[in-house]
Amino acid sequence: MSRRVVLGISGSIAAVKATELVRLLLDRGMEVDCFMTQSAKQFASPLALATFCGRPVVDEIFGEEAWKMPHLRAENPDVFVLAPATATLLGRCAHGLAEDAVSLAYITTTAPVLMAPAMHPSMWEHPATQANVKILRERGVTFVGPYIGPLADKTRGEGRMSEPQEIVEAVEKALESRSKKT
Repeated sequence: MSRRVVLGISGSIAAVKATELVRLLLDRGMEVDCFMTQSAKQFASPLALATFCGRPVVDEIFGEEAWKMPHLRAENPDVFVLAPATATLLGRCAHGLAEDAVSLAYITTTAPVLMAPAMHPSMWEHPATQANVKILRERGVTFVGPYIGPLADKTRGEGRMSEPQEIVEAVEKALESRSKKT
Protein backbone atom coordinates (compact mmCIF):
# COMPACT_ATOMS: atom_id res chain seq x y z
CA MET A 1 0.00 0.00 0.00
CA SER A 2 1.46 3.33 -1.06
CA ARG A 3 1.67 6.13 1.44
CA ARG A 4 1.35 9.66 0.10
CA VAL A 5 3.06 12.71 1.54
CA VAL A 6 2.57 16.30 0.49
CA LEU A 7 5.66 18.39 1.20
CA GLY A 8 5.26 22.16 1.43
CA ILE A 9 8.54 24.08 1.14
CA SER A 10 8.84 27.73 2.11
CA GLY A 11 11.60 30.31 1.66
CA SER A 12 14.34 29.55 4.15
CA ILE A 13 17.96 28.58 3.59
CA ALA A 14 16.90 25.26 5.13
CA ALA A 15 15.00 24.56 1.89
CA VAL A 16 18.32 23.29 0.52
CA LYS A 17 17.54 20.12 2.51
CA ALA A 18 14.28 19.50 0.62
CA THR A 19 15.75 17.17 -2.01
CA GLU A 20 17.35 15.02 0.68
CA LEU A 21 14.04 14.90 2.55
CA VAL A 22 12.22 13.85 -0.63
CA ARG A 23 14.83 11.19 -1.36
CA LEU A 24 14.49 9.72 2.15
CA LEU A 25 10.69 9.63 1.86
CA LEU A 26 10.89 7.95 -1.55
CA ASP A 27 13.43 5.43 -0.20
CA ARG A 28 10.76 4.38 2.31
CA GLY A 29 8.25 3.71 -0.45
CA MET A 30 6.25 6.90 -0.10
CA GLU A 31 4.83 8.97 -2.94
CA VAL A 32 5.67 12.67 -2.61
CA ASP A 33 3.97 15.73 -4.05
CA CYS A 34 5.91 18.98 -3.63
CA PHE A 35 4.46 22.46 -3.21
CA MET A 36 6.71 25.54 -3.02
CA THR A 37 6.37 29.20 -2.23
CA GLN A 38 7.99 31.57 -4.70
CA SER A 39 10.70 32.42 -2.15
CA ALA A 40 11.49 28.70 -1.66
CA LYS A 41 12.61 28.60 -5.29
CA GLN A 42 15.52 30.86 -4.32
CA PHE A 43 16.94 27.99 -2.24
CA ALA A 44 15.68 24.73 -3.80
CA SER A 45 15.25 23.67 -7.41
CA PRO A 46 11.73 22.84 -8.60
CA LEU A 47 13.30 20.84 -11.45
CA ALA A 48 15.35 18.70 -9.05
CA LEU A 49 12.31 18.07 -6.85
CA ALA A 50 10.09 17.21 -9.84
CA THR A 51 12.75 14.85 -11.16
CA PHE A 52 12.89 12.98 -7.84
CA CYS A 53 9.09 12.87 -7.41
CA GLY A 54 8.22 12.14 -11.02
CA ARG A 55 5.55 14.83 -11.10
CA PRO A 56 5.52 18.61 -11.41
CA VAL A 57 6.06 20.84 -8.42
CA VAL A 58 3.16 23.16 -7.63
CA ASP A 59 4.53 26.66 -7.14
CA GLU A 60 1.78 28.92 -8.47
CA ILE A 61 -1.87 29.48 -7.72
CA PHE A 62 -2.40 31.55 -10.85
CA GLY A 63 -1.12 31.05 -14.35
CA GLU A 64 -1.72 28.83 -17.37
CA GLU A 65 -2.35 25.66 -15.33
CA ALA A 66 -4.48 27.27 -12.59
CA TRP A 67 -7.71 25.95 -14.11
CA LYS A 68 -6.52 22.43 -13.17
CA MET A 69 -6.62 23.47 -9.49
CA PRO A 70 -3.32 21.75 -8.63
CA HIS A 71 -3.70 22.64 -4.95
CA LEU A 72 -6.40 19.99 -4.76
CA ARG A 73 -3.59 17.41 -5.00
CA ALA A 74 -3.12 18.25 -1.30
CA GLU A 75 -6.64 17.27 -0.28
CA ASN A 76 -6.12 13.66 0.75
CA PRO A 77 -2.52 12.73 1.46
CA ASP A 78 -1.64 10.49 4.37
CA VAL A 79 0.54 13.23 5.89
CA PHE A 80 1.15 16.90 5.05
CA VAL A 81 4.66 18.14 5.91
CA LEU A 82 5.78 21.77 5.91
CA ALA A 83 9.58 21.84 5.90
CA PRO A 84 10.98 24.36 6.23
CA ALA A 85 8.16 26.32 7.80
CA THR A 86 9.13 29.98 8.03
CA ALA A 87 7.59 32.53 10.38
CA THR A 88 5.65 33.91 7.41
CA LEU A 89 4.23 30.49 6.56
CA LEU A 90 3.30 29.80 10.19
CA GLY A 91 1.37 33.09 10.24
CA ARG A 92 -0.42 32.37 6.98
CA CYS A 93 -1.45 28.90 8.12
CA ALA A 94 -2.52 30.05 11.59
CA HIS A 95 -4.77 32.72 10.10
CA GLY A 96 -6.04 30.92 6.98
CA LEU A 97 -4.29 33.23 4.53
CA ALA A 98 -4.06 31.11 1.39
CA GLU A 99 -2.00 33.41 -0.79
CA ASP A 100 0.66 31.05 -2.11
CA ALA A 101 0.72 27.42 -3.30
CA VAL A 102 1.83 26.04 0.08
CA SER A 103 -0.64 27.86 2.32
CA LEU A 104 -3.43 27.16 -0.18
CA ALA A 105 -2.54 23.45 -0.10
CA TYR A 106 -2.42 23.55 3.70
CA ILE A 107 -5.91 24.99 3.93
CA THR A 108 -7.31 22.26 1.63
CA THR A 109 -5.77 19.26 3.39
CA THR A 110 -7.57 16.94 5.76
CA ALA A 111 -4.40 15.01 6.62
CA PRO A 112 -2.34 15.17 9.81
CA VAL A 113 0.10 18.09 9.55
CA LEU A 114 3.75 18.17 10.61
CA MET A 115 5.67 21.45 10.60
CA ALA A 116 9.45 21.76 10.81
CA PRO A 117 10.14 25.43 11.58
CA ALA A 118 13.30 27.15 10.37
CA MET A 119 14.11 30.76 11.17
CA HIS A 120 16.41 33.05 13.10
CA PRO A 121 16.01 32.71 16.90
CA SER A 122 14.69 36.27 17.21
CA MET A 123 11.90 35.36 14.78
CA TRP A 124 11.12 32.06 16.53
CA GLU A 125 10.97 33.75 19.94
CA HIS A 126 8.83 36.68 18.78
CA PRO A 127 5.43 36.80 20.52
CA ALA A 128 3.59 36.81 17.18
CA THR A 129 5.34 33.63 16.05
CA GLN A 130 4.72 31.94 19.39
CA ALA A 131 1.04 32.93 19.24
CA ASN A 132 0.79 31.39 15.75
CA VAL A 133 2.48 28.20 16.98
CA LYS A 134 -0.02 28.02 19.83
CA ILE A 135 -2.95 28.35 17.41
CA LEU A 136 -1.53 25.67 15.14
CA ARG A 137 -0.85 23.27 18.02
CA GLU A 138 -4.42 23.77 19.24
CA ARG A 139 -5.58 22.73 15.76
CA GLY A 140 -3.57 19.52 15.98
CA VAL A 141 -0.41 20.45 14.11
CA THR A 142 2.66 18.52 15.28
CA PHE A 143 5.95 20.42 15.40
CA VAL A 144 9.30 18.81 14.69
CA GLY A 145 11.86 21.25 16.10
CA PRO A 146 13.21 23.83 15.77
CA TYR A 147 16.44 23.07 17.54
CA ILE A 148 19.40 24.92 18.93
CA GLY A 149 22.30 24.74 16.54
CA PRO A 150 24.46 26.59 14.04
CA LEU A 151 22.52 28.90 11.74
CA ALA A 152 23.20 30.31 8.27
CA ASP A 153 24.43 33.64 9.67
CA LYS A 154 27.21 31.83 11.61
CA THR A 155 25.41 32.30 14.93
CA ARG A 156 23.93 29.59 17.10
CA GLY A 157 20.44 29.50 18.54
CA GLU A 158 16.98 27.96 18.51
CA GLY A 159 15.63 28.12 15.00
CA ARG A 160 17.53 25.40 13.17
CA MET A 161 15.30 23.07 11.16
CA SER A 162 15.28 19.41 12.13
CA GLU A 163 17.41 17.17 9.97
CA PRO A 164 15.60 15.33 7.15
CA GLN A 165 16.04 11.95 8.86
CA GLU A 166 14.24 13.21 11.97
CA ILE A 167 11.42 14.64 9.87
CA VAL A 168 11.03 11.29 8.09
CA GLU A 169 10.87 9.54 11.47
CA ALA A 170 8.08 11.94 12.51
CA VAL A 171 6.26 11.20 9.23
CA GLU A 172 6.51 7.46 9.88
CA LYS A 173 5.21 7.95 13.42
CA ALA A 174 2.25 9.98 12.10
CA LEU A 175 1.51 7.28 9.51
CA GLU A 176 1.62 4.62 12.23
CA SER A 177 -0.71 6.62 14.43
CA ARG A 178 -3.10 7.24 11.54
CA SER A 179 -3.23 3.55 10.57
CA LYS A 180 -4.09 2.61 14.19
CA LYS A 181 -7.09 4.97 14.06
CA THR A 182 -8.50 3.42 10.89
